[in-house]
Amino acid sequence: MRFPGKRKTKHYFPVADTGRVSFDTDFSRKENIYLVGIDQLLVDIEVEVDDEFLQKYSIPKGESCVLDDKLVEEIYQTLVNEDRIIGEYAGGAIGNTLHNYSILSDDKSIALGTICKNIHVGDYAFKYICTTSSKVDFSYLQPKEGKMARAMCFLTPDHERSFAIGKGIMNELDSEFIPENVISGASSLLISTYLLRDESSPLFKSTMKAIEVAKKSNVPVILSLGTSSLVAEKREFFLDILKNYVTIVAMNEQEAKELFLETDPLLAGEKSLDYVDMTLLTVGKRGLYICGHVDESMARETKDLIHSKSISEYNKYEYSRAMKKASCIKPIKIYTHINPYMGGPGEIKNTNGAGDAALAAVLHDISANSYHKELIPNSPKHETEFLTYSSIHQVCKYANRVSYEVLKQNSPRLYQGLPTKEQSLEESYWDL
Repeated sequence: MRFPGKRKTKHYFPVADTGRVSFDTDFSRKENIYLVGIDQLLVDIEVEVDDEFLQKYSIPKGESCVLDDKLVEEIYQTLVNEDRIIGEYAGGAIGNTLHNYSILSDDKSIALGTICKNIHVGDYAFKYICTTSSKVDFSYLQPKEGKMARAMCFLTPDHERSFAIGKGIMNELDSEFIPENVISGASSLLISTYLLRDESSPLFKSTMKAIEVAKKSNVPVILSLGTSSLVAEKREFFLDILKNYVTIVAMNEQEAKELFLETDPLLAGEKSLDYVDMTLLTVGKRGLYICGHVDESMARETKDLIHSKSISEYNKYEYSRAMKKASCIKPIKIYTHINPYMGGPGEIKNTNGAGDAALAAVLHDISANSYHKELIPNSPKHETEFLTYSSIHQVCKYANRVSYEVLKQNSPRLYQGLPTKEQSLEESYWDL
């Protein structure tokens, strides 16, 4: 697994036996570490419109809605004729995260979902595969007759994003295409609330089967919240899912408000820890929070300034590594916050995909912990069962930096060629 930047190496003599790396250790060998994600495979179509256009087609501003495929085609042809299309990209929240994860880690991730049985050069399915990292494994996808799903992202002059989805075959994943052995061996299982929107769909049943397998196999389940209106519509259902299955939840402040009925993001993060082990909470121009648990005996105090907001001295133990609450004898809640990297890009044309990029960084760190544990099981870093490889403070810095890379470009995904260390991609990430 490739780490961002070169890690500083120091040698000490004499060397203790505990945690010592054997001279025979092959750091380049491929360990069985991978991420699995279930997605509604779709193509993002980004367009520039005004508020009147949204009103004409009854598209709620700032939200996501599902439209009839015929209406989506009608809107698409109108946009083509009016030359409003900015670009067409492989998309989907989970698809974006899998791609970004594989770019960051230079390692394998596995996508589960449906794709067109017959793929032709230049069609949507072809574009999806061509613009996704080759490290994302598509061999477990279910081939189906029909059209690829489309998600139109409408950008208004105030930079607000609104989505209209044409479903196509995206909800037709059958449960027999959920490979139990693949999920049980994964470092994490990644899902979104969109998969659980329609309880009558095959996709819903397949997703529930997958998270049951993950729970049985002690594989962390990561839930990315969808649009806030969906969260509000099925609030009690999603709270039950969090309580019974989810290890990490990723959300923005609007989704957090609807789910936990709390306008203050830090207090929403605190409430989330009553349901899950760790939380990634993005707050737009105010950066992001990471909230988690650690055993009192493993808590490490920050060396930075201590801050107080709605929670007094909330970042006091931000130098701690996150743990599952069940692994703690005396669990305490820990928090960290970071403002946008370098104040954010000078010009932000589109925020689409920034949260997915931040989540990919978090998942990279979790997989790095699994990788290191498998490679060097007797390392002192694994004397206690931690969830992350790094402190939540460092994970927050990494997530913030990767999010910046997406914000400064007009694409919801990281480019195949990431900046090098000399271009300042999180130079100090692995130093702490």
